[in-house]
Amino acid sequence: MEELLKLLSDIRDDVDFENETELVDGKILTSFDIIQIIGAIDDEYDIAIPAPEIVPKNFNSAEAILALIERLKG
Repeated sequence: MEELLKLLSDIRDDVDFENETELVDGKILTSFDIIQIIGAIDDEYDIAIPAPEIVPKNFNSAEAILALIERLKG
């Protein structure tokens, strides 16, 4: 999780990724932020996120993003 939090804070250092649970629903992240996160995940974890997985519930919190990564890695 620490590695993911670092990756996310490199993209948006003004967001509390450890505690926020409505990153998308609360309009904290923009579509551009999501694109940057997807690219960073691809680079860092060598995972391509398929279009059907790019939904708010997968990006609303760091925990949801980590669950997505683990699901796609497995």
